[in-house]
Amino acid sequence: MEVKGFEVLGDQRVGEGGALRIRRLRLRLVLSDGSRTHEGVWDYVERPMGLDAVVLLLWHRRDDGQIEVLLRSGARVPLHFGRPHPPRQMLFPELVAGILEPGEESEAAIRRRACDEAMEEAGVRIDPAAVERLGPPLFPTPGMCAEQFHFVAARVQDKSAPPPRGDGSPFEQGARLDWIDLDEALSRCARGEIEDMKTELGLRRLREQLR
Repeated sequence: MEVKGFEVLGDQRVGEGGALRIRRLRLRLVLSDGSRTHEGVWDYVERPMGLDAVVLLLWHRRDDGQIEVLLRSGARVPLHFGRPHPPRQMLFPELVAGILEPGEESEAAIRRRACDEAMEEAGVRIDPAAVERLGPPLFPTPGMCAEQFHFVAARVQDKSAPPPRGDGSPFEQGARLDWIDLDEALSRCARGEIEDMKTELGLRRLREQLR
């Protein structure tokens, strides 16, 4: 028998404050024969400031034809306080990314958000028309959050850029920006030096698209 629906018995927010909140559902699964499972509880995370995120891969083609990509390495607090063995390095390398605010569901809005994040996190100015999709959006953690990642890419002609302005958060300070070869970035993923899932997936999608 397969799951055909849900019977919701209770719906509440059990933890609120800051950027996230916890929603708790009490429910039964409705099976294909019409029967119900016993009651269960499912907690998941909501983000009122915006459900989804855009993941931006900024790339540059050198005169010799080699492709370089931009990685931003910054502090990720949960990795240092949420695991029994914190990472050895303070800075965590990943692609530029940002939350899509309510009302930014359209393709044009996603492109504009990508441009805003490029300026805020990397100091790079790009045109919305230069932003291209890198495959379909994906759910990174469907058991814990309904967030969806929208993967996009933009070619950067001139890598020289002023220091990024940030968004006012203290956690965007002290980050490092590095342009590295695409193949080297993927090799670092294979060696476990880049541990961010969305970053490895974005790099692989770019390589396939450029082929």
